[in-house]
Amino acid sequence: MASVLRSPAATRAEALVERVADAPVLPLGSAPEPGAEAAPPPVEEPSRALALSDVIAVKSGPGEALIRLAYRMGIPGHAIAAPFRRPQAVRVTATVESPNRGDRTAGTALRAGHFLIHGVRLPISSFDFSLPAHHAPGVERVVHSFAWLADLAACASRAEGAAVAERIAGLWLHAHSAPGRGPAWETELAGLRLVAWLVHAPLMLGGTDKGLKARLLAAIAETAGWLDKRAPREPAGLGQVAAWAGVVAAGLLLPHGKPRRLFGEAGLVKALGDMVGEDGGVLSRCPAAQLDAIRLLTDLIACYEAAEVTPPPALAVMRELLVPPLLALRHGDGALGCWQGQGAIAADRVNAVIEASGVRTRPLAQAQGWGYSRIKAGETLLQFDTAPPPRAKHARTGCASTLAFELSDGPQRIIVNCGGSALAGGQVPARIGQGLRATAAFSTLVLDNANSTAVLLHGKLGKGVETVDLERRQIARPGHREATRIEAAHDGYAGRFGLSHQRILTLSGDGTELAGEDILIPTAKNGKRGKIGFAIRFHLGRGVEVQLSPDKRGASLLLPDGRLWQFRLGGDRGGAGEITLHAEDSLWVDGDGRPHATEQLVIEGLALRSGGQFSWRFKKTG
Repeated sequence: MASVLRSPAATRAEALVERVADAPVLPLGSAPEPGAEAAPPPVEEPSRALALSDVIAVKSGPGEALIRLAYRMGIPGHAIAAPFRRPQAVRVTATVESPNRGDRTAGTALRAGHFLIHGVRLPISSFDFSLPAHHAPGVERVVHSFAWLADLAACASRAEGAAVAERIAGLWLHAHSAPGRGPAWETELAGLRLVAWLVHAPLMLGGTDKGLKARLLAAIAETAGWLDKRAPREPAGLGQVAAWAGVVAAGLLLPHGKPRRLFGEAGLVKALGDMVGEDGGVLSRCPAAQLDAIRLLTDLIACYEAAEVTPPPALAVMRELLVPPLLALRHGDGALGCWQGQGAIAADRVNAVIEASGVRTRPLAQAQGWGYSRIKAGETLLQFDTAPPPRAKHARTGCASTLAFELSDGPQRIIVNCGGSALAGGQVPARIGQGLRATAAFSTLVLDNANSTAVLLHGKLGKGVETVDLERRQIARPGHREATRIEAAHDGYAGRFGLSHQRILTLSGDGTELAGEDILIPTAKNGKRGKIGFAIRFHLGRGVEVQLSPDKRGASLLLPDGRLWQFRLGGDRGGAGEITLHAEDSLWVDGDGRPHATEQLVIEGLALRSGGQFSWRFKKTG
């Protein structure tokens, strides 16, 4: 089998570079001499399969390099940019017109005196902004990143919105005047906050309180200085990218900013390369982080336009790389699949971010580097998690979802994952957030009620799946269109139970039939004796009605729009006793954080420790 860690998408990155930039592309390798045996490709560390900075770097002459060095050594920007002049007072030097648009509903709620976060209304008047206060992570993210400014801008004129922004900003500044303390000063939130303050400066600084305006300008300068020091030390990921984006935005829109901008651009390009894999997927494997990264780059490029400065070509290259993998995770309804803790992010939100980016492209056919395999046949779309979970240093709300899949028929979802653990604390009760990260919350096989990868606190993951082998091929069928077959296997249960899990999915060319096999393979030559419990779970989409067959070997699935699918168990080898099929309660979390009661089909029984094979089939019949 071929490893999932390699992909031909590096050539796509080079083509994008050639199209966007005039600079020559750095070679990724040299051709062997005639007659010589080609050297094997180097093995690359999967968390840095393709760094953008390896392909295109920020161009600068000796003068700019010297300015960057001086700023990095701590010489103030005004002393470098204008050494014989007084430093200018802090002000925002240009008005940014960002194509990103916020949520009008959330903005209207703000004008009415409430935060609307994940469907929950939180009165501003009674919201606890204080340092010791603990809120759900999703709430803290919206409030402390000032993401709500975009919502306010979407539903109010500057004059109307400024009063609301002034009220909230005053409460926030009173509670968080000292930098570096509390969740508000997580590096990612601080970087996003600084970008939001600068992009929406007319709202932030357009109120009538002159004293508050002075405090806000001081906070902008102080946050920029804090990020100057913090960004180089931040681990790779969206947090580091957000920090560098804040530095660059401040360099563009504050006086004497050129040294800071040059310093920030070099750091930002490297951070983008460290955050993104070879085919454009973020290494956290989180669709929401992918969406946030695209939105952030769009805001930052708008800052360049406002300052009338040409952005580094690398930013446009990266934005073009980020969009196709995200589109690959859209179902027929336009919303995203439920992966790595996220709910099904709504189609209008996804479309708004893509439209604002200006990138027009098709979904990536095989986002193998990102870890999601996609098959589209007729109106049927399959998404399959065929990679290890994100490394601990990249995980946001890490989930043990390896070899889970989702299936949709047109706008109707048939098989889903529960999703929503990152939204716990809103309408999703906080106490079940951890359970939504477990393997049992995904449509895959579970051994002995154990997670394929250990689920730890605070979104982190422990030991478990290290490697996933993957093979994809077309299968000829006489008289029919070619079917697509994907075989994948992971080692998450090998250490504990001596078994690896292999899943084979075959989708017919017309999209009317999905055949599946779940195989347990001994990892040692002499398999262990005894039995072990297993369950194969298929979480059903919202509104799917289930009717089990009289022999308990199949089920009818009636979709909300009247489409009918049949599920049927095949033969099994390696079962130790009766293999049963039954329906259980489940839940599914939508993109607004609302949980919906659903059902799941569960194949359950005992398997021999020496291995087993269990087959099943979904077929469209109406």
